[in-house]
Amino acid sequence: MAKKKNKPIVAVVGRPNVGKSTLFNVLAGEIISIVKDTPGITRDRIYADVTWLNHNFTLIDTGGIEPDSSDIILSQMREQAEIAIETADVIMFMVDVKQGLVDADSKVADMLRRSHKPVVLVVNKVDSFEKMMADVYEFYNLGIGDPHPISSVNRMGIGDMLDEVTSYFPETDEEEEEDDRVKVAIVGKPNVGKSSLINKLLGENRLIVSDIAGTTRDAVDTEVTYNGKEYVFIDTAGLRRKNKIKEELERFMIIRTVSAVERADVAVLLIDAKEGVTEQDAKVIGIAHERGKAIIVAVNKWDAIEKDDKTIYRFTEKIRQTLAFMPYAEIIFISALTGQRIGKLYETIDAVAENHALRVGTGVLNEIMTEAVAMQQPPADKGKRLRLYYITQVSVKPPTFVIFVNDKELMHFSYTRYIENQIRNAFGFQGTPLRFIIRERKEKDQ
Repeated sequence: MAKKKNKPIVAVVGRPNVGKSTLFNVLAGEIISIVKDTPGITRDRIYADVTWLNHNFTLIDTGGIEPDSSDIILSQMREQAEIAIETADVIMFMVDVKQGLVDADSKVADMLRRSHKPVVLVVNKVDSFEKMMADVYEFYNLGIGDPHPISSVNRMGIGDMLDEVTSYFPETDEEEEEDDRVKVAIVGKPNVGKSSLINKLLGENRLIVSDIAGTTRDAVDTEVTYNGKEYVFIDTAGLRRKNKIKEELERFMIIRTVSAVERADVAVLLIDAKEGVTEQDAKVIGIAHERGKAIIVAVNKWDAIEKDDKTIYRFTEKIRQTLAFMPYAEIIFISALTGQRIGKLYETIDAVAENHALRVGTGVLNEIMTEAVAMQQPPADKGKRLRLYYITQVSVKPPTFVIFVNDKELMHFSYTRYIENQIRNAFGFQGTPLRFIIRERKEKDQ
């Protein structure tokens, strides 16, 4: 069975007021409304999932710019370009036809050109293609290819622009197909010990380690062999931007996390035991939850905590409360410094990766569903009762099920959750989210 390909990442770079956020909202707007936001996560719209024809990709907004002076604009645009070059597969560079070609645009274009990443030059605010083409052609001077005229506000030219963006996506990932190594993203806030953990995972076992540059990105993936099994660790530790404003650091951390998680099967959220679990942790791991990845919460620096017989219980409760939207997550207490329970971490990674890719037979699923319905009657509304006809698993990573019912409206979230719990009771599925798609089938289709 073909593996699910990694979703490409597209980043948007551009000066203030060229219309980045308008375009972002046009591309994300129709889609975002369908995606239920993960509970407990207030999401500044830094990223959104976009579907164009048969392509799915993640769109990233590299950041707002405080328009103080042209120097600040240039330095912040460079910062945006760095983030885009580091994390994206394709970069959209947006300029404004009404403001014309500006010095900062040329300087950023030089950076983008040197990166050898595919760049799509988007000229916004072109309200009339007939009258304004001469002004659009001026942007050929940037030397990064054909300018694509659009109007975000009037939604003109957007299809052609997306055709160009998606033309840079890889056709098929032949090598990806055969790569069945477990890919693990180590995520978390700065300074929780991500680098120490990766070093410990490498060093303790004196492994044959080779750093392979990420195929399309500059993140370094580390291959590790442990007990004869190969793993790829994807590190998000590279926050080289010290002393930056807190908001910028957080935005950068989220962008790095999105691009790492996108390529992983398992996300390990590292938490600092001394600091405890925070809202920021919830924000980071919420990205993996939304993307349906297997999840482990690893509490680091556990050796530095004063303990009594209730410490682990209290800590676990606190994590469960803060991360209430993902009760399936596995929790493990480790020390990257001393290597405490590093072997257990590998065991847990194996277990959740297996659950993430687990397939359950249709016959067994329907038995569980029939039994669940017998134990707890489905809800009814205005005399009409919900009927569940049939359940089948349609994909893995994460395990995804389709339930056929007589009326979608009657299938409340709480009843879906009840069915999920029955399936979990039967098969475990620890560490992985489960997805449910509800389809309607009229009585006569039986």
